[in-house]
Amino acid sequence: MSGVPRLAIVIPCYNEEAVLPVTKPLFEDKLLSLIEAGKAARDSALVFVDDGSRDATWTLIEEFSCGNPHIRGLRQSRNRGHQSTVLAGLLESMHDYDVTISVDCDGQDDLNTMDEMLAAYAEGAEVVYGVRNDRATDSFFKRFTAESFYRILATMGVEVVFNHADYRLISSRVLKEFASFKEVNLFLRGLIPLVGFKSTSVYYARHERMAGESHYPLTKMLGLAVDGVTSLSVKPIRMITAAGIVVSLLSFFFILWIIGTFFWGTTVPGWASTTAASVFLGGLQLLSLGIIGEYVGKIYMESKERPRYIISERTE
Repeated sequence: MSGVPRLAIVIPCYNEEAVLPVTKPLFEDKLLSLIEAGKAARDSALVFVDDGSRDATWTLIEEFSCGNPHIRGLRQSRNRGHQSTVLAGLLESMHDYDVTISVDCDGQDDLNTMDEMLAAYAEGAEVVYGVRNDRATDSFFKRFTAESFYRILATMGVEVVFNHADYRLISSRVLKEFASFKEVNLFLRGLIPLVGFKSTSVYYARHERMAGESHYPLTKMLGLAVDGVTSLSVKPIRMITAAGIVVSLLSFFFILWIIGTFFWGTTVPGWASTTAASVFLGGLQLLSLGIIGEYVGKIYMESKERPRYIISERTE
């Protein structure tokens, strides 16, 4: 890439009044160091995006941006979720900046990795994924569930980068093409690879959260996993079809066995076998209906064509 790129560091925030005073100086120092090193243009900026926080997050963002040409603030009209907030920051920045880097505001991601991302961009990469090189800071349960999540997505045919979340560099060229993707059910780490263009990965160690509490509990992680699979893969539907074929074949052989026992005179009325078969088939039917219902719900939401984000306030 030619020239020094205008960089927007997009930072989604939700109820982060405890951590922002700690991490904002780190983000600002990093941006200024990139500018001084000639890796980012003078008019680069931090773009804080508030996801309809209920605490003083937006007030802090307004204070940060007051008189500071390197800080911009955007606020969603209500809480719409992390993926929508990241998307808002990216799409709102793509016309003013040559490249964006999205990073969470909790200070867990190594900011020095941005140097490697920009170096890869300078060498021609349009998308650079920040990938964790280990999960030493995670509990066994978090590590097991997170890695299982990526393996399940890969098994279901979803194209994702293993151990990559939403720490990534994207060029404005890619974002302008990505803007034509109109999905309401967002799973960015699965959608970005679909755009194509030259991409690479850089690796870093993730730290402990600097302050405050995580806003991504297990329930939200499971919800994100379901969205990832059902938004980008039809394999669960095909698995239902396969299960239906297997059960039908088993049922056919079971009928042959019943007919055989009738003619052999060894028929013994049994409650257990009847109940077991009924429970198995009933459970399979309910599971199948649930998966199909998830897809129908996705179609319902997509058909409404509601906006994926709404910006209610901006800092000047």
